[in-house]
Amino acid sequence: MILRQAVTADPVFEFAAEVRAGLLCDGQKELPSKYLYDDVGSALFEVISALPEYGLTRADQRLLRENAAEIVARVNSPVVVAELGSGSGKKTRYLLEALDTRQQTRYCPIEISHTALTMCARELSDIDHISIVGFESEYLDGLLEVADNRRVGEQLLVLFLGSTIGNFDRPADAKFLRAVRRILRSGDALLLGTDLVKPIPQMLDAYDDSLGVTAAFNLNLLGRINRELGGNFVLSQFKHEARFNPETRSIEMHLRSERNQNVTISRAGLTVTFRTGETIWTESSHKYSRPELLQLAMAAGFRCEEQWVDDEWPFAETLLMVDPRG
Repeated sequence: MILRQAVTADPVFEFAAEVRAGLLCDGQKELPSKYLYDDVGSALFEVISALPEYGLTRADQRLLRENAAEIVARVNSPVVVAELGSGSGKKTRYLLEALDTRQQTRYCPIEISHTALTMCARELSDIDHISIVGFESEYLDGLLEVADNRRVGEQLLVLFLGSTIGNFDRPADAKFLRAVRRILRSGDALLLGTDLVKPIPQMLDAYDDSLGVTAAFNLNLLGRINRELGGNFVLSQFKHEARFNPETRSIEMHLRSERNQNVTISRAGLTVTFRTGETIWTESSHKYSRPELLQLAMAAGFRCEEQWVDDEWPFAETLLMVDPRG
């Protein structure tokens, strides 16, 4: 794998600034969900994806495995594949193997986690006609670089799988899709994975598993702050909590303080007071209806080419084409 790293400001400084801003919010304290995915967090999420309660990943994989040939047949050739948040790349294999039968393909995973990029390259390196160029950067920065360096006549197929779009608050999800659309041009496509609304107990179980892996994943964010920013969080004094928000149709992950306590984060220049029962909001996972997805796509400047929905776990893969009028 060829790896390209974005030239950015000091990542520790940015991390500290965002932690400081989030923990000093009026009312609800919060931390950006992207910081859940350090090396430890990325490894824990791979375990989560295999848990019986978390059917999302298996539904994603089933749809891609069963429909990969049809998906790639609907995309113009030659195509460059850019994936926003590749993870280990296991589910992407089905699409790349389908492309492998018809063309040499450049695959560009875009990740902020170096570990995830390494795992992805290892997972996919045996596919004959695929060259991997990884981008260790934010999604839009990496996508812009891929788009700027495409060759004459090449189309872009952007993959945004696993319902990562659900981590954006509304209307930030629409704003993000519009930003993706502005980078693309006529003939390009976006394959969007989204988790659909289902019974509340089923959704809650997926984010609060019986083995406690999701709890460890969530608590690792505090551990990361301790390791990288000189924090003194005592992890045993916080508890993972999953909630359903009916107004936004989302599962929220929180870390609840089990006692009154003060926490100091030296590199953020910050001491924070927590009351018993007060929480830090760390992630939201929004669930969609099928009509809502189509409205979201149209508002962002895409048209729906096709949609596939899993029968076992309500989940959708939607192939969106750039609408020249959008």
